Amino acid sequence: MRIPLLLVSAALAAHAQPVTFLRDVAPILNKTSCTSGPCHGAAKGKNGFKLSLRGYDPQFDYEALLYDLSGRRFNRAEPGRSLMLAKPTQSVAHGGGLRFDKKSPYYTTIYNWIAQGVPYGDPAKDNVTALEVTPAEVAMTGPGGTAQVKVTARFADGQTRDVTREATVESNTPDVAKVDPASKVSGERVGEATLLVRYQGKFSTIPVTILNPKPGFAWKPLPQNNYIDQHIDAKLQKLKIQPSPATDDAAFLRRVSLDLTGQLPAPDDIRAFLADPTPSKLKRDRKIDKLIASPAFTDHWTVKWSDLLQSSRKFLGEKGAYSFREWIRESIAANKPYDKMVRELLTSRGSTYDDPAGNYFRATRDAKPTMEKTTQVFLGVRMVCAQCHDHPFERWTQNQYFQMSAFFSAVGLRPGYEVGEEILYDQRADYEMKHPKDSRVVAPEFLIASLTPVKIPGGPQRRDALADWLVSKQNPFFAKAVANRIWSYFFGKGIIDPVDDIRASNPPVNPALLDALTKDLADHNFDLQHLMRTIVRSRTYQASFQTNEWNALDADNFSHAMPRRLNAEPLMDAVAAAAGARPNFPEVPEETNASQVLDPHVGADGFLDLFGRPTRESACECERRTDFSLPQALNLVNGKTISDAVADPKGRVAKNVLAGKTDAAMVEDLYLASLSRLPTKAESEYGVKYLSGGPRALRAQDLLWALLNSKGFLYSY
Repeated sequence: MRIPLLLVSAALAAHAQPVTFLRDVAPILNKTSCTSGPCHGAAKGKNGFKLSLRGYDPQFDYEALLYDLSGRRFNRAEPGRSLMLAKPTQSVAHGGGLRFDKKSPYYTTIYNWIAQGVPYGDPAKDNVTALEVTPAEVAMTGPGGTAQVKVTARFADGQTRDVTREATVESNTPDVAKVDPASKVSGERVGEATLLVRYQGKFSTIPVTILNPKPGFAWKPLPQNNYIDQHIDAKLQKLKIQPSPATDDAAFLRRVSLDLTGQLPAPDDIRAFLADPTPSKLKRDRKIDKLIASPAFTDHWTVKWSDLLQSSRKFLGEKGAYSFREWIRESIAANKPYDKMVRELLTSRGSTYDDPAGNYFRATRDAKPTMEKTTQVFLGVRMVCAQCHDHPFERWTQNQYFQMSAFFSAVGLRPGYEVGEEILYDQRADYEMKHPKDSRVVAPEFLIASLTPVKIPGGPQRRDALADWLVSKQNPFFAKAVANRIWSYFFGKGIIDPVDDIRASNPPVNPALLDALTKDLADHNFDLQHLMRTIVRSRTYQASFQTNEWNALDADNFSHAMPRRLNAEPLMDAVAAAAGARPNFPEVPEETNASQVLDPHVGADGFLDLFGRPTRESACECERRTDFSLPQALNLVNGKTISDAVADPKGRVAKNVLAGKTDAAMVEDLYLASLSRLPTKAESEYGVKYLSGGPRALRAQDLLWALLNSKGFLYSY
């Protein structure tokens, strides 16, 4: 009787509720991880069978299932004998293990689909157009709470369906909010997390907040210097986090000098600043203006933009690197509006010696890597994943990747008349971008539609249109990306972090603040100095690193300063300034400091590289490392950079000894030069006692060496 029963079962399935691949089967393949990277969604598939990664191309997946093995994955007469059911239920050997059993709804759905003739479905009806996720926000009064997420899909024909079981719900911080297979959220500890909800190429996010349940919180208002403090305080009060007050004048001066200029304040400047009776806020504002107007400010920010724009002799040659660096330097010194600076980079043409901005194209050279760098640096969007498949965590598609690349497909480079010179020009033939799937010509299209009409030329001048769209005040990414990036330079992390990975699944920790910074920058015509000035004038920036009982665990909401290890160039310059010595770079003039060197080839494989100087091989902020490692510790203790600087016969210790300074005066000078503050009474007494206990010069060198190896010197507080 077995065969007749199977035939009856198949006949009943054939007349069951209609099942299509698009609406019903593809979500099962995604949920059971058949399309994941470790399985058949891998670049080369698995065991000879390939599906698109996370099901981004359902047409490809359908055809792979239908025609692979000459269609032998299906047995329409006896659907239960189909490989598509036998393998995931382990009726036959399956490397992926058991994915579902024969009593599961997934088995029934696929069984019915096979019995109904494996229909693909109608994209005009079966495609998902939107997700509705509830709750829109999860707020718990403390750890231990739970919440159930419900996901509803809306299809193109207007129908809706509860797809909570098939949707993927993940937490970006599982130790704060954990999600179980049934999409139930559990609060693990105090903090914030974001849930990413994915279903059939659609995404949504749910913010999760778990408050501190400790009783007794009472908000104590602190002075607010500008709108930054207002937005920070609004969120902190909601989260029951009390911010730290402003730090003292000495700590502020050291922090702001390092952040704006990459240089320590000189001892005389510290004494004058501390002795100035002007009200603290006013004298801090004046100092900020003075630092921004200094040559050291230009040097410091030239390094940052040279990193991002990949100014290196490896790509540009000697003269090209010098000319590009000078173009960057002059742009910063003149406070060139950021939109103008970017436009010049994207629309440059002709000799890279006559128009140094054209060197922007020489590191990447080809259309696709140039597009990837452009979107990552200027829009904060990482498009690299979309080259092979639709972005797994964002709305960007493979088609959009090649549409954006098409803006640069006509860019040509040819040798110039001088050694190392290249001519940047618009190609007139054979420049069209072609799609790798079917070799069709891809026309350039903006990543998102322009709010104002921008005509995209069909010819090679198309990147001019891209520049118009990209730097527009209406572009939702341009001002936001640079505002977020600049913020990160002063706080050690962005409001969106990483700063060059802006996407729905990586939301800002304070959306209102980022929106306000973005608007302020656009309203002031992309004046980056104005933005920096606004940031460092805020109480939030000037906050102490010392915490209280309510903000001790906060690492995300800028309620207190976070100690940051000095970057490579400021650290080397700080060693030189504290010791009164000059950095040793044999290939450059003697007076050159670390923030003035041309590129990573100066001092290669030395102190700067050990402490994380980027190689400028890519435009990613991640190239610069700020970690602390054992080799770095060993170099500080035993390396030549510090030991030579401390013992320099023309250095600070030698000059103090020759000047006949008292032990107390020498201790004070060494503290001011290294830690940018006066020693405490105990530190002064101990220092004087130590200096008087042996050879004065050697002991003074020992004291300076100890200060340069302290956290107070190596970190900005």
